[in-house]
Amino acid sequence: MRRKRTGAGAALAAGALAVTGLAFAPAALAVTPQTATISADCGTFGSGEAALTATQDGTAATLTVKSSAITAPIALGEDSIASTLTLVKAGGGTVDFTGTQNPAMAAGAPVEVGPLSGTVASGDSLEAFGGSLKMTVFGITITCTATGPQSPGPFVFD
Repeated sequence: MRRKRTGAGAALAAGALAVTGLAFAPAALAVTPQTATISADCGTFGSGEAALTATQDGTAATLTVKSSAITAPIALGEDSIASTLTLVKAGGGTVDFTGTQNPAMAAGAPVEVGPLSGTVASGDSLEAFGGSLKMTVFGITITCTATGPQSPGPFVFD
């Protein structure tokens, strides 16, 4: 009987410690908005609306780009697109988000790249308008540009 009480007491103490740790854990940093849309022009590869999704973990941030208006010119394997998304800082300068992550896509399928990784500072306000998305597939570079400001507004990082 004593072993059960000791085990239960240890479990309760461990649970209380875990709850206390959660209460004092630093709040997760957040980017706002988490999702924005742009109207993009990729030349002969298509144009139309694209969704940008952002995440942040400290100074590390990722962005994913998805568009049903811009399509894959040929069937593409997973992680076969080298991408660089350049966003413009409100105070001047740019931030690049790079990576080679993408799902497999059939010819004519909606394009999706990311998450693309970049480094941000607290207070950075980043906008797609004025920047670009460059995707290199089999040695061919496709450049997409936003035709206007993103909606609902720039990404602001904590």
